[in-house]
Amino acid sequence: MKSIFKKVISSIIQFEAKLILKKYKPKIVAVTGSVGKTSTKDTIFSVMSTSFNTRKSEKSFNSDIGIPLTILGCHNAWSDPFLWFKNIFIGVDLILFKNEYPDWLILEVGADRPGDIKQVTRWLKPDVVVVTAFAKVPVHIEFFNSREEIIREKRYLVEALKHDGTVIVNGDDIDAMNMRDMVKNNSIVYGTDGLSDIIASNSSIHYSEKGQIDGVSFKADYKENSVPIIIKGSLGDQNIYSALAAIAVGLSQKINLVKMGEALLNHETPKGRMKIISGIKNSIIMDDTYNSSPIALASALNTLKNIKTKGKKIAVLGDMMELGKHSSEEHYTAGKMSSESCDVLITVGLRSRKIAEGALDGGLSEKNIFQYDDSVSAGKFVQEIISDGDIVLMKASQSLRMEKAVEEIMAEPEKARGLLVRQEKEWLVK
Repeated sequence: MKSIFKKVISSIIQFEAKLILKKYKPKIVAVTGSVGKTSTKDTIFSVMSTSFNTRKSEKSFNSDIGIPLTILGCHNAWSDPFLWFKNIFIGVDLILFKNEYPDWLILEVGADRPGDIKQVTRWLKPDVVVVTAFAKVPVHIEFFNSREEIIREKRYLVEALKHDGTVIVNGDDIDAMNMRDMVKNNSIVYGTDGLSDIIASNSSIHYSEKGQIDGVSFKADYKENSVPIIIKGSLGDQNIYSALAAIAVGLSQKINLVKMGEALLNHETPKGRMKIISGIKNSIIMDDTYNSSPIALASALNTLKNIKTKGKKIAVLGDMMELGKHSSEEHYTAGKMSSESCDVLITVGLRSRKIAEGALDGGLSEKNIFQYDDSVSAGKFVQEIISDGDIVLMKASQSLRMEKAVEEIMAEPEKARGLLVRQEKEWLVK
C-alpha cells in the first residue's frame, strides 16, 4: 500500500511540475555526476542568487520525487498523507493562479537505478548541465550492471540540454570530458591544469586570524583574470571543484568574477560534508557523515593525511553501502589508505572489518585499530582517547548514522540540530 501511495503521489507532483515549468519557464541548471553533486549545487546557488531570483534543491533532492518537489517549492512530507495533499494543493495554486516564481532552478539529478535520469529527461530540459566527476566504483553501482552503464545514464542529462544550452564539465575527470565531446553545445571546462578554461591554483588550507583551521583557499584563474577564493567551514578538494563549477555557471550568465568571489566567501557549506566542527578537549572534527563512497573516502583520507596538527589523527570509518560485488575490495583498499593517513583507526559496521584488515596489512599497528558495531559506541570510545589538538575524521554511509558519533564528541552538543545531518524528527526516531 505504501508503495502504491508513493507512485500515485510521484505521478501527481511530476505532472504538476511539468505544467509549472511550461507556465513560468524558469531557466534550469542541472547537476549530475557520481560525486560532489550536492556541494556543487549548493555552491552554484550561492553564486547565482547574487544576480537572479534562484531556488535550489533541498539537501540532496535528486529523484523522481525530489526534483518535482523543488519545482513546486515544497518540502518532503515523508509518510504524512496530509502534508502530501498540502504539497499537491500548492502545485494546483501555482498552475491556476499567477505567482512569483524563480528565474533559475538549481537541480541535482541523480540515478539510483537504470532509467532514472532517462525518465526525468523526458520532461526536464536544462539550460545548463554541470557534470562533476565519476569514480572507479561509483555510488549506487549495486543496481547497475557496470560502471559504464551508470555513465550512460548520466549522459542522458547532457543529451537533454536545450540547443542553446551550455555544458560545464570537470576537466580533471576523463569521463566528464568525454561527455562534453558528445554534444555540440557551448562548453566550459574547469579543473586544475592548463587545459581547462577556469583553473584552480595555489590551493591550501585556510586559517583564521586565531590560527585555527577555517577552510580552504585557492586562486581562480580565468583568461587574464585571477581572484582569490576562500571557502570557510569545510575542508577537502571537493570544495575547490564545487567553487570552480559555480564560477563556470556564473560566467556563462555574465556574472562578474570578483562578485562571485565575494559570494563564495559567504557561502555556507553543506552539513556532513567535510564540515569543520569544534570537538571536546580542544579537538577538531572533520564531519563527513552525510554519506560515503570509495572516491569520497579517498579524498577525505588524503585531506586528513596532509593536515598538520600537534595531536593525533583519528579516523572513524563506517561501512560504505551499495557497492555490490566491489564491497570487500573497496573497503580493504580504504584500509590500506587509512594506514598512511591516521594514527588511530576506528571502524564501525560489519563491512568495515575489511577496512581494519587493510590498515593492518598497510602497516598500522594492531594496538591502534579498534572495531565497533555501532556509531554511538564508537563515539563514546573516541571520548576516552581524544586529547588536545587531535583531528578526528568521521565518515560512513548514511545507514550507519555516524552523526551520532559526532554528537558524542562535539564541544557544543546542544547545537547538534543546527550543525549535523539527519536531525529531522523522521530521522531522530530511527
